[in-house]
Amino acid sequence: MKQLTRGEFLKRIGVSAVGLAGSMQWLGYASPGKPDPRNRKPNYIFILIDDMGWRDLACFGSTFYETPHIDRLAAQGMKFTDAYAAGPVCSPTRASIMTGKHPARLRLTNFIPGSEPRKNPKLTQPKFERQVALEEVTIAEALKPAGYVAGHIGKWHLGGAQFHPDKQGFDLSFVTGGDHVNWKVSPPFQSRAGYLADCLTDEAEKFIEANKDNPFFLYLCHFAVHIPLQAKQDYIGKFAAKAKPEEPQHNTTYAAMIQSVDESVGRVMKQLDRLGLADNTVVVFMSDNGGLAVKEGPNTPATSNAPLLAAKGYVYEGGIRVPLIVRWPGAVRPGSVCSVPVSSVDFYPTMLEIAGVQDDPNHVVDGESVVPLLKEAGGLKRDALYWHYPHYSNQGGLPGGAVRKGDYKLIEFYDDNHLELYNLKDDIGEKNNLAGKMPEKAAELHKMLRSWLREVNAQMPTPNLAYDPSKPSTGPNTPRGPAE
Repeated sequence: MKQLTRGEFLKRIGVSAVGLAGSMQWLGYASPGKPDPRNRKPNYIFILIDDMGWRDLACFGSTFYETPHIDRLAAQGMKFTDAYAAGPVCSPTRASIMTGKHPARLRLTNFIPGSEPRKNPKLTQPKFERQVALEEVTIAEALKPAGYVAGHIGKWHLGGAQFHPDKQGFDLSFVTGGDHVNWKVSPPFQSRAGYLADCLTDEAEKFIEANKDNPFFLYLCHFAVHIPLQAKQDYIGKFAAKAKPEEPQHNTTYAAMIQSVDESVGRVMKQLDRLGLADNTVVVFMSDNGGLAVKEGPNTPATSNAPLLAAKGYVYEGGIRVPLIVRWPGAVRPGSVCSVPVSSVDFYPTMLEIAGVQDDPNHVVDGESVVPLLKEAGGLKRDALYWHYPHYSNQGGLPGGAVRKGDYKLIEFYDDNHLELYNLKDDIGEKNNLAGKMPEKAAELHKMLRSWLREVNAQMPTPNLAYDPSKPSTGPNTPRGPAE
């Protein structure tokens, strides 16, 4: 199948590439005008959390963190128990959301700018793209012909200023950097006061208000709950009074950060209610990778992903399985639960289908629309999900790839090509490697993984010719064992 360039795609759908390039500032951008309310497209609010683990919400099993507003969102929508990030670190997943493509196909397989050097590595990591190419078609660009106004607020992490959201189809580009209390907005890089999660929510409320008469796509990307762990002192004190060190989850600062994220969700939903937009707005809540359950900076590990194995930076479940909630009034049954495996690559085709936007058939998209799952009207056509992470992660993860088909998941570690096979239905914690007991199943999934890697033209690590097996191979968070 021929892959269209961005310009070819936009020409086919009747949009000027030049018309999408400019960033429109608050209250200063041109409105496309009020659409006929009878033909009103649904609004989208996509709330992406940074480094939130699969069990970091009360509605996903946490007994320490408090998330009443997110729990209410789950009660009003569908909770996905087997949702996955396309990568075990942030940038690859964010790229997959924007484009619907596997990070391996985009050759954007690590966080930007990349992992710290490893001493005496067995493998040489492949070079990867430090941005989403402007030729790629983003969700914001694909929705533009249907009259959508798109706004990005928060963390972008898909390239420098020349690749910022305003260059990728977004009308509002509010990109922030820094930590949670000393942060800046760019361009230009201006320091701002206030706790970051609250300030991003302020901007989200403004965007919703400004575009209440037009279909909009709001991409709200929190820096929380990423390190550095910083939170409001009164919230920290609240959780200090209930923390039990013997429990897996007991980090009081992290819990306080989650409370601020939860309050943000509550404010956004209240704004929709106030403006009468709630019934016509699809809300997605997701994390970009698993929780930080290893030591990386002050006051970490941040959380525990138990019963999942490992953490952010690993292709074990703790690094890639994430919380996902979708609220779609009138289509999604409130309080419904879906256990079908889905991926961050699926949002692009899903959002286009809900909006009634036809993608060009020659445009390559790896994801599959999950509308049948949302409506509980059918299943998906694909038979497997795939991952490719050819890097040494800052958290200790090793280069490897994975495939999940049904209940079975196979991992290949590229440094020695050894295989691990797990039945996730019976062994969600990936404790019992079945590769030796089920060689035929392992061979079947390994063949699928290798075929997929060729199909997406994945870049592979290569042997390090300077590797000295007599010396240790060390780096940030060198693995001390499989379970964290």
